[in-house]
Order: sequence, then C-alpha cells, then structure tokens
Amino acid sequence: MRVHVVSDVHGNAEALARAGEGADALVVLGDLIDFVDYHDHGGGIMGRVFGAEQVGEFARLRRERRHNAAATFARELWAGLDDAADLVEEAVREQYKELFAAMTAPTYATPGNVDLPELWPEFAGDGVRVLDGDTTEIGGLRFGFVGGAVLPSGAVRRPGAVFRPYLRTQEELAVGVAALGPVDVLCSHVPPDVPELTYDVVARRVELGSTALLAAITAHRPRWAVFGHVHQPLAVRARVGRTECANVGHFQRSGRPYVLRW
Repeated sequence: MRVHVVSDVHGNAEALARAGEGADALVVLGDLIDFVDYHDHGGGIMGRVFGAEQVGEFARLRRERRHNAAATFARELWAGLDDAADLVEEAVREQYKELFAAMTAPTYATPGNVDLPELWPEFAGDGVRVLDGDTTEIGGLRFGFVGGAVLPSGAVRRPGAVFRPYLRTQEELAVGVAALGPVDVLCSHVPPDVPELTYDVVARRVELGSTALLAAITAHRPRWAVFGHVHQPLAVRARVGRTECANVGHFQRSGRPYVLRW
C-alpha cells in the first residue's frame, strides 16, 4: 500500500494535481489557501488585492518579529476597503474551486489554520472525504484526522474579521483528538508539542504544537504521526516511543508528497 501525504499547499494546484500519481490514496493536511505569499509578494490573496509593495511591507514587519505592528498594518489595509470580506470570500472560493478539482481520488483531507472549513463541503467532490475528529480505514490501517491550529493562550477571536483562520484552543483540539481513540496513523495539521518539531528556523520562533496529540501518541503508540504547519522545522522527524513523527513538508515550495508504505 502506498499513500502520499501533503500539507501547506498554499495555492499550488499544479503540484497538487500530480501529488497522487502512483499512490493508492492521497492525504491532504490542510492550509490549501494562499493568503499571504511570503515568497511572491504579488501572489496570494493579499497580493492580489493590495499589490506586492504593501505585502512586502507586511512581510518585513513579520520578518522583524514585529507581529503586533504587522497585524495593525494589515487591519488598516483591509479597513480601507468597503467590501473587504466579500473580496476575500470570492478569492477563497476561486482557489478552492481549483484546488479541490486538482485532488485525485481517493483523497482524505483535513483543514489547516489557513482554511475556511465551512466552505469545504461545497467544493469537495465524490472522491474527496473531509475528516476532522474522524477516523477511516485505508489499506487495513486506521487513520485519524484532526484539523486546525492552536489558538495562543489569551488570544481573542475577533468577530467580523475579514479572514478568520481555523484556530482552536488546546482544549478544543483535545476534544477532537479524544474522539479518534487509538489509531495506526495520526493525521493533523499541527505537530505534537515536541520542541524540535515546533521550532521554525527561518521565522525563528516556536509554533504552538498540540499537547493532546503528544498525549495520544504516548498513550496509543500509533505507527505514524504526520503533520505540517511548521514550514522550516528544526527537525523534520522525531521518534516518540515507537511512533515516527514526521513533518510532511511545505508542499507549496517542494511540490513533493511524503510517502507512507506498508
């Protein structure tokens, strides 16, 4: 059995269309949307709306780790538009139409933080199963899926935001993980809370991993735990007990799926 796994697609529909070649199944671990393209400032939704110069300034603030200033700058940009929410939803729908059409059957997908999961049923065809807090059998192994990323402690979900990322508290993620029970392959967008798996060496910061995923790995000892979210991790894999924990890679840039064989 051969399963290809991708994460952090961020708009790369061309590579996604090839991702399932030679595989019995394709697993997609979220972040389909290209909202801010840090490699091509004119790309992504923000580049399309505001242009490369403005996105370049936003990216500079992020690189300098001035996250509050970056957030304020972005809010001011969006506040200058009368129809910001409509523009974003239209762009998201355009990307989803192309991305879901590129998924080869059979595909099993869970959303990342740069996704709007409420729109997924509209675009997922017969060959795509959307799973979040759900399990399924692939090639005789039990796969469990949990989507989203971790909402930082003390952060507030802002009502009326132009784009609301799929963020969940540690407790909310724990409910989704608990619903899976023991599995052979644990699939998530975020990594378990293991330091070498959560540190991004380019952004120079620790992303938030899931404590519930780590507890499930320790308790149930799945064969594999696969995830994405951290684009340039300190370590691409680590073993936790008998479990091989693997960051499947930043698919937007690599265009290469991670391969599971059994």
